[in-house]
Amino acid sequence: MQHIDLASARWRKSTYSGQGGECVEVAPDFPGAVPVRDSKDPSGPALVFPAAAFTAFVDAVRAGEFGTL
Repeated sequence: MQHIDLASARWRKSTYSGQGGECVEVAPDFPGAVPVRDSKDPSGPALVFPAAAFTAFVDAVRAGEFGTL
């Protein structure tokens, strides 16, 4: 995957995150890619996943394929 400039990314946190502070944020609006970062370290590194892989991961979580965490 090529380098993606995240300087203008608009990050959002899941509504399921709660108030515990252990959250990830995603930046929509990057066709074909899903940037992800740790909400506790917004100036830290971000990981960028192919959109299809991220969708498959979220679907697996929803289906309970990882058990309860």
